[in-house]
Amino acid sequence: MLTKSHPNIPLADPSALGPVTPEEAQLLAKLDLARLPRHVAVIMDGNGRWAQRKHLPRAAGHRSGTQTARTTIETCARMKIEALTLYAFSVENWRRPKTETDFLMQLLREYLRQEMPLIQRNNIRMRFLGRSRELPAGVQQDMRAAVEKTAKNTGMVLCLALNYGGRAEIVDALNEIVEQRNGESRNAPVTEEEVSRHLYTAGLPDPDLLIRSSGEMRVSNFLLWQIAYAEILVTETLWPDFNRARLLEAFVEFQKRERRYGGIREGGPDSEESARVVGQ
Repeated sequence: MLTKSHPNIPLADPSALGPVTPEEAQLLAKLDLARLPRHVAVIMDGNGRWAQRKHLPRAAGHRSGTQTARTTIETCARMKIEALTLYAFSVENWRRPKTETDFLMQLLREYLRQEMPLIQRNNIRMRFLGRSRELPAGVQQDMRAAVEKTAKNTGMVLCLALNYGGRAEIVDALNEIVEQRNGESRNAPVTEEEVSRHLYTAGLPDPDLLIRSSGEMRVSNFLLWQIAYAEILVTETLWPDFNRARLLEAFVEFQKRERRYGGIREGGPDSEESARVVGQ
């Protein structure tokens, strides 16, 4: 089922998006606003290639990508998406040149400060996923400030994955469980529900839709536990060019998918009834 099942989630109001282009209007007309994904996760890829194609420094691609992030965040918030997770910086990204990682950390700090009015205006609550204690002190300070300033907001939860790795998240969750078990002198099998409660995303629904820009066909160590049943959409569009129409297009494609979670559709080609008809 694609339908939003949570009774307290309000439906989107297309008028909240403001002026739309003819293409966006056509895409909105195709959407069932009662069946939008609850949690959207995005691998924002292609900033470097975008800059290279335009004969610009990589930094220009990253800076342009922040504008795309802003559009994506505001659109999802106004369409009443429950949670949006953006893959901003992975544990593997430290392998890049120090000049680039330093720039990315500074760009993040600028973004958190400059975008706070937009965050507040859209009633967004911020969370950060990853090993934050390994980030520069100034970045940690701005992250704490963002969480505190938005703690009372009641709209979409915006998660920024920083110094994040899916395997690292699972290891951290299991270590927390082991520490808890040792403290309680308890020895019992670990359950999936228990692992989920100790993940960085505890309390959020798992992503329904994973979007990856730039055409790469991999998940890059992102939300490995949580995307077990997510619909995955890969677009050739580079992240700086991923505009609002492309996001709406992703929602339209999502609603075409049949989500069965390992089961079969009643009366479908894999059902017992269909099998009997085929076998006659």
